[in-house]
Amino acid sequence: MDAPNPFLLIIFTCFLFLQNAPFFGVAFSVAFPKAISDKLKYDLQTISLASKDYGLMVQHNPYAVFFPVTGHDVAGLIRFMYMLPVPLHIAARGQGHCVRGQALVDQNGVVVNMTSLGGLRQKTSRIVVTTTSPLGPYADVGAEQLWIDVLHATTQKGLSPVSWVDYLHITVGGTLSNAGISGQTFRFGPQINNVYELDVITGKGESLTCSPTNNPELFYSLLGGLGQFGIITRARIALAPTPTRVKWVRMLYTNFSSFTSDQESLISRDPSNAPDYLEGLLLLQLNAGDKSSFYPLPDQPKISSLVSQYGIVYVLELVKYYDQHSSSSVDQELETLLGGLKFEAGMKFVKDASYEEFLDRVHTDEVALRALGLWEVPHPWINLFVPKSRIADFDSGVFRGIIQKRNLTSGVFLFYPMFKNKWDERTSAVIPDEEVFYAAGFLLSSGFKDWETVDGHGRDILKFCEEAGIEVKQYLPHFETEKDWINHFGRKWSVFRQRKSMFDPKHLLSPGQKIFNV
Repeated sequence: MDAPNPFLLIIFTCFLFLQNAPFFGVAFSVAFPKAISDKLKYDLQTISLASKDYGLMVQHNPYAVFFPVTGHDVAGLIRFMYMLPVPLHIAARGQGHCVRGQALVDQNGVVVNMTSLGGLRQKTSRIVVTTTSPLGPYADVGAEQLWIDVLHATTQKGLSPVSWVDYLHITVGGTLSNAGISGQTFRFGPQINNVYELDVITGKGESLTCSPTNNPELFYSLLGGLGQFGIITRARIALAPTPTRVKWVRMLYTNFSSFTSDQESLISRDPSNAPDYLEGLLLLQLNAGDKSSFYPLPDQPKISSLVSQYGIVYVLELVKYYDQHSSSSVDQELETLLGGLKFEAGMKFVKDASYEEFLDRVHTDEVALRALGLWEVPHPWINLFVPKSRIADFDSGVFRGIIQKRNLTSGVFLFYPMFKNKWDERTSAVIPDEEVFYAAGFLLSSGFKDWETVDGHGRDILKFCEEAGIEVKQYLPHFETEKDWINHFGRKWSVFRQRKSMFDPKHLLSPGQKIFNV
C-alpha cells in the first residue's frame, strides 16, 4: 500500500482543527477568561453528544460545551456572554430528553452540560432532605439531579415527592422548565405546583433565590418557562410520607364514553376513596404469548380478539398506594374503589408491586428496548392538552380517524384527565381554559429513514384539531413562527414577553425553543 500523502494529511489535520478549535465560527474573536475556557470543550465527541437530543430528528453543532462545577461557574459564563457586543446563545442541557432540538444550540452558542454540576465529590450533597420545617418536609435538589435519584434519597427518610413524571431518568430542572405531569397531576397538580423555592442564574448572569414571597415574578416565570428566563440550579421540592407498595390495576374498555366517564368519576372522588394515580392508554395491538406483558398469558387471546373486533381498546390504569399499616385493608379498599365501573367483564388485571418498581416502570421498558436497539431511534412525539368538551370529537377524528385508520401501532398513546384548578395560573405553563382537560400523548417512534413520514401524522393531528375548532394546547410545545407562539400563549403572551425583557433582555437563553430566536 502506498504511503499517505503528507501534504493531504496536513490539510486534513488543519480542517479538523478549524472545525473544533475555539477560534472557529461567529465567535472567532472571542477570548474567554481562563475560568471559563478551562471548562469549555471542543472535541468532536463532546460536540457530537451535545448536538442531538432524544428525538434524533434535529442536529445542531454548538460552538463549545461548558462543564460547570458550581452555579457560580454558570453565572460567570452568562455574565461574560451578556457583555459581548454580539452575545452568543446558551442552551442548558440535562439529559437532552426533548425531541425537537429545544436543548440544542448552533455555532452561535454554547451548551451548558448541567450534569457536571457538583463534580464527582459533591454529587451526594446535591440532594438534601429536611424532615421538619414550617413548610413541611422538603428536599433541596440540584437541578441536574435525576428524579430516580431524588426518589432514592427521599425514601431513605420515609418521604418522597407527591407529583411525578412517567420517566424518572431525566433531570429536575428539565421537568420544572416544562411542568412535569403524570397520573398524580389530577390530585397534586403538576410538579411545578409542588416547588417551594428555586436558585437560578438569570439571562443577565444574576444569581438569585426566588419563591412565592421572594422575587415571585422570577419564580413563577421559571416554572413552565421553557428555559427562557434563567438556568435553574436548585429546587426545593415538597415531600410527603411515602408508601412502600402499590396495587396496580388495568381495566379494558371498548366504549370511549364509558372509559372517560369512569376516569372523571374516579379523579373527582374524595381522596380516601380515590386512586393515587390514574392514566389511560390506547391498546391497538397485543403480541399474544408475550411473557413480559402486564396481561396474564391465558387472557391474552381474548384481549387480542377485543382489539381485532373494536380496533382500539381503551385501558384505564390506576394505582392504590399502601404500606405495612394498610396492607390488611388495601384489597377491600380497592374493591370498593372499582365498584360500579363499566369496564369489559373479566377485563380487570391487578398487579402487586413495590412503589419504586411502579414509579420506575418506563426504565424497565427502556432496558428491554436498548437491548433490541430500539431506544435510540427517532421519536416524532406530540403531546396535547384537549378540553373536555371536545374529547368525543377528538376520539372520532384522531383516535379513530387517524391512529386506527392508519394503523399507527409503533408507540405509546396516553389519554387521561386533570383539573385546571390544580395548576397555578401565575406560572408560565399554558393549559386549556376548561375545568377538566385531558393529556393526549402520541409517543411515536420510527426508523431513521421514515421519521418525517411518521412526524407527518402528528402534523395531521394538529391540522384536524385546527379545522375542527378543537382548541388544544401543546405540552412540550414546538413552533417555528412567532405568530404560532403568540397563539399558543394567548392571554399569557404579553406577560411572557415582559418577563423575557426583565430576566433575559438579550435573548441569550434556550434559543432551541425558537420563541424569541425564530
